[in-house]
Amino acid sequence: MTLLIRVTSLVLPGARPQSVGRPYNDIARENMKALSRVLTALVVAMAGAFATLFVSTGTAHAGLDNELSLVDGQDRTLTVQQWDTFLNGVFPLDRNRLTREWFHSGRAKYHVEGPGAADFAGTLELGYQIGFPWSLGVGINFSYTTPNILLDDTNINPLSAGFNPLGSVITPNLFPGVSISADLGNGPGIQEVATFSVDVKGPAGGVAVSNAHGTVTGAAGGVLLRPFARLIASTGDSVTTYGEPWNMN
Repeated sequence: MTLLIRVTSLVLPGARPQSVGRPYNDIARENMKALSRVLTALVVAMAGAFATLFVSTGTAHAGLDNELSLVDGQDRTLTVQQWDTFLNGVFPLDRNRLTREWFHSGRAKYHVEGPGAADFAGTLELGYQIGFPWSLGVGINFSYTTPNILLDDTNINPLSAGFNPLGSVITPNLFPGVSISADLGNGPGIQEVATFSVDVKGPAGGVAVSNAHGTVTGAAGGVLLRPFARLIASTGDSVTTYGEPWNMN
């Protein structure tokens, strides 16, 4: 029995069919060019996949992010919400590998339902739970230097009953600015820091922040920030809603 083995040439995508009598060097050169194009396309596709994988995990949230309700001791339903939360982690200006820097924008709203809702008085807070794997005397600095005014549920129709365009203006004392500093101690651990606090009155209201600046120094490893909004009634009842953690690597 005779074994017949036939060897045929390989033609890669993009290479022209071989013609009888063509020099071998020309055929090999075209095959190498086609192989180079295939490899280039593969590298570009892999680079795009890795770029998508390693982009920042923080994404802007348009609309209602989270909320929580509580029935207090006076049978009122207290609801607090976080809206449009965005924490933009940036490269620290001090170029220190143990520093994390970010800018915070978002809104906190509340509303009260039930007996005596119109007479509600309390405090609306914004803050973070800060998680860090290891630290040595971690300090947090937060500054609020951009004046912000929120007209929330304001009646601006001069022909309607209850016209009061400035009745729902809520603004922190921002001149020249507000800043806090806190020592979080040695890690690892989780610390909670209230960064803003405003007095509120009435059945509904809110506060907005835009590009509030925050830093954490002395933290080794990744830092996670979980933003929260808290409504505290003058009677001592409180309700807190927490958002998704943001990675400040």
